[in-house]
Amino acid sequence: MLVVALTGGIGSGKTTACQLFEKLGTPIIDADEIARMLVQPGQPALNEIAKQFGRSVLTTEGTLNRAKLRQMIFSDAAKKNLLESILHPRIREEMAHRITQLDAPYCIVAIPLLVETQQMGIADRILVIDAPETEQLKRVALRDNQSQTEIAAIISSQATPTARLAVADDIIHNDGDLKRLQQQVEAHHQKYLSLSMTI
Repeated sequence: MLVVALTGGIGSGKTTACQLFEKLGTPIIDADEIARMLVQPGQPALNEIAKQFGRSVLTTEGTLNRAKLRQMIFSDAAKKNLLESILHPRIREEMAHRITQLDAPYCIVAIPLLVETQQMGIADRILVIDAPETEQLKRVALRDNQSQTEIAAIISSQATPTARLAVADDIIHNDGDLKRLQQQVEAHHQKYLSLSMTI
């Protein structure tokens, strides 16, 4: 089975692209969804996070206080690295497990921080969803109710478009409307179906 890693910056349209691939019958494995699953109460990763960062990162109900944890790691590289060392190996392991369970010509593995976490080896091909920064700012402001300054800080903390495009086998330019995005997704879908027959 052909494994395609899909990545892109915040607000580039990764989620919409994944939904369009899914409508075409493509299985999607989402790193963010796995990360959320791994920090549910009772999960070893959550226990490890509480042990390393203190009980203050848990709510009174015992769930992860994401805002508090985000605050702790945002300006502390050592704490950010510590969190990643707890989560990333577990996410990789679960993604690899889910891939083995699939029976399809190809699958999409959505990894927003693919370049930042150097996970290019997980896939046969890398598909980058690229969008102009002005579009990213606009989309995220509408979606997340964050200030332009906050969004710009997130964008600057991520890999640059140049770094992402440097590892891309395929690129979707999401600078138009939904119909244009859909056309590109459908073209890549056909391409991946063809490529899947050769492996």
